[in-house]
Amino acid sequence: MIKLSTAVAGVVASSALLANPIDQVRPDAPELAKFGKYSIGVQTVSLSHTNQLDVLAMAKGGKSPRYDRPLTLEIWYPAPSSSLERTEYKDVYLRDGETKVTLTGRAQRNAQPIKTISPFPLIILSHGYPGNRFLMSHLGENLASKGYVVASIDHTDSTYENKEAFASTLVNRSFDQMFVLNEMERFSKQPGHFLQGVVNADQTGLIGYSMGGYGAVISAGAGVTQKSIDYSWGAPNGALNVHKAGSQTHSDLIDSRLKAVVAFAPWGKNHDFWDKKGLEGLKIPMLYIAGSDDDVSGYENGVKSLYEGSVNTDRYLLTYQFANHNAGAPIPPPKESWKYSEAIGFAPFEHYADPVWDSVRMNNIAQHFATAFMDTYLKNQKEKMAYLDVTTDSAEGVYSLDEQKKPTEEHSYWLGFPDRSAKGLSLEFKRRR
Repeated sequence: MIKLSTAVAGVVASSALLANPIDQVRPDAPELAKFGKYSIGVQTVSLSHTNQLDVLAMAKGGKSPRYDRPLTLEIWYPAPSSSLERTEYKDVYLRDGETKVTLTGRAQRNAQPIKTISPFPLIILSHGYPGNRFLMSHLGENLASKGYVVASIDHTDSTYENKEAFASTLVNRSFDQMFVLNEMERFSKQPGHFLQGVVNADQTGLIGYSMGGYGAVISAGAGVTQKSIDYSWGAPNGALNVHKAGSQTHSDLIDSRLKAVVAFAPWGKNHDFWDKKGLEGLKIPMLYIAGSDDDVSGYENGVKSLYEGSVNTDRYLLTYQFANHNAGAPIPPPKESWKYSEAIGFAPFEHYADPVWDSVRMNNIAQHFATAFMDTYLKNQKEKMAYLDVTTDSAEGVYSLDEQKKPTEEHSYWLGFPDRSAKGLSLEFKRRR
């Protein structure tokens, strides 16, 4: 029997614990990708959205069946300093819906939140189809460390282990997002709740990826087209009418507490879910993030078209050149995802990774710009807008410092990016008309 020294055993244990880290920050990461001043707590909360339209039963012949829709949240928040450096997220399903893995991060399970004079702004995370509440957990931890409460949703019928008909996602995604906003405000006022006095739901941001981005665009004010309502492969019996542009039901969904939206690779414009009229309903700041080679949501006819059509709000478009659909949103691929899966016919790795870009690099860039955007529009830190006011093409920036390491007149490099690191990116901006 081989015995390991205490030091070697510690290294082995540490390596196992760090097997699937979600919190990596590369040495060449842009400035705002770094973790903030707060330690992080995390808790899991189960919700029930009562009396909701049962889209799956409706598709099987029911007229307007109702049910109580379960939702699970992972909630990250600022917490007091802790001597513990790592934590585990156990039994997290991979894309195949069968394999369970352990992720590692910095949040401390069930830690008490920090109580401050002013509560922290709220950010809601909404995954793709399929996905889970951990798919963007790198953003959950990162933003919580900077003074946000972050609630990430497991969308029923849309998770890896609970993937059901697409129709449910089409109808329910925005309702889930806004229900969570309401519940988070309720928690903030509920005596004895761990979030009492901690979260300010009046200053809410929403970050959605793929179908989460689709829902975020609707929640932000863009009602859908009649064409999308009538698709034979879409929601049954006109169920998507609830999100139709100009309808009372869609107007009722729009909420003044929602102040800013980040939409990663939002799906739908490439299938005509929005037209000119629908996009005119967007009136809050938007940051669209996309890969130029996105073959799921589309780029020119998809995400960029959404950006161009959002004429009634200030909006940004961050593009990873040559990246596909996984443009900065998913966590780095867990080591178990590298293995081919008989269940889905491919290695789950490709659900998380990009053929061109390093996943951690993409995450760090997303963390940087999400921080700049949310700090600007949720915390009114106008000085952070300088990180968004950059030359459109990152390759055109000039890096020029004097002997005192101060920028010269020629310096036009992307703010916060180390020399030689602002590559393969563009950031466009259009002001509302």
